[in-house]
Amino acid sequence: MSFIHFFLDPLGHTFFLKSMLGGCLVAVVCGVIGCLVVLRRMAFLGDALSHAMIAGVAGGYLFMKLLFGIEAYAPAMLIGSLLAAGLTVALIGFVSRVSRIKEDTSIGIMYTGVFAAGVVFVSIFRESIHIDLMHFIMGDVLAISDADLWASAITCALVLGIVSLFFRHFQLTSFDPVMAMAIGMPVMLLDYLLTGCVSLVVVSAVTMVGVILVVGLLITPAATAYLLCDRLSRMMVLSAFFGITSVVGGLYASIALDSSGGGAVMLVSTLQFLLVLTLAPRHGMLAKRLALRRLIPEPLAEKTLLALFESGSPVNTADVQSRLHEGDDAAKALAFLLNEGAVEKVGQSYALTAQGKRRAENIHKSRDTQLRFRESLAGIE
Repeated sequence: MSFIHFFLDPLGHTFFLKSMLGGCLVAVVCGVIGCLVVLRRMAFLGDALSHAMIAGVAGGYLFMKLLFGIEAYAPAMLIGSLLAAGLTVALIGFVSRVSRIKEDTSIGIMYTGVFAAGVVFVSIFRESIHIDLMHFIMGDVLAISDADLWASAITCALVLGIVSLFFRHFQLTSFDPVMAMAIGMPVMLLDYLLTGCVSLVVVSAVTMVGVILVVGLLITPAATAYLLCDRLSRMMVLSAFFGITSVVGGLYASIALDSSGGGAVMLVSTLQFLLVLTLAPRHGMLAKRLALRRLIPEPLAEKTLLALFESGSPVNTADVQSRLHEGDDAAKALAFLLNEGAVEKVGQSYALTAQGKRRAENIHKSRDTQLRFRESLAGIE
């Protein structure tokens, strides 16, 4: 099979197009809302909500089966899931407020309790409830139905609309909730609104792609984008992009390897994260390693700045070296200060920039003050 056929042939299958469209919709909305989840350190909450949903799914299933004789009625299970997610959030907030237990601990307690209630519920009514728990956890991104597509499209439009409408509010409450409260923003109401959006995304997507994939798409692309930018709006765009590339790359990988679609999507997403973690220009591992290698002791930087300041004119590396102590590396110090913008090259020589001159003057004054203080102490003795 040629390279072009490998990419074009799957597009001729309806199930593949549905999987790609549904997966991309979930990836975009998860990527955008996931940025707020990552910045607020709420990643554990997304995992908790997705697991707690099983109680709501079982309740909705049983309600329609016992009262109306209808099995696996999707809207009832969706409403049940939303109620279970809301109950879990309310219990987490209640335990955090009335006790000394931190929020992460209360999340661990409450979501496992609600999840356990769902498992017991399914076991007790196993004759009436026919739910495949493995499908619920793993999902099947290659078997998306038309109803799933509509649910994800409506959820995507609704959540993205709310994020666009309250973007500034979410931004401020994520970075500085104290200031947001001080200027009169309803911080608690915004927290509940965000939690409601996360619940809606998880509930609508988990029946399509499973618990593991929806949590992964909520967290991993947002964390990948976080390594590359410092502005929330750019982070959201990048996060959605990484989510889409994860879905597209994962679906093609699942066909090439004949493997699970959800697993392949998360594998691609994780590989993307590891690649960015290694190569990110500012926050990557290689960049930090290079920055550490370029780093010099502060006393050496001060001595180099003073040497240039006292010379009064541009000097070359050998001149600077002659003014330093034996063992000091003038070339490394000059390279470090050049990278910091304190020094500039003038031909083959070096001179202080305006910023470097200010630093050198402050260092000179500080040392002069220390010298006078020592002399005054010597006079007292």
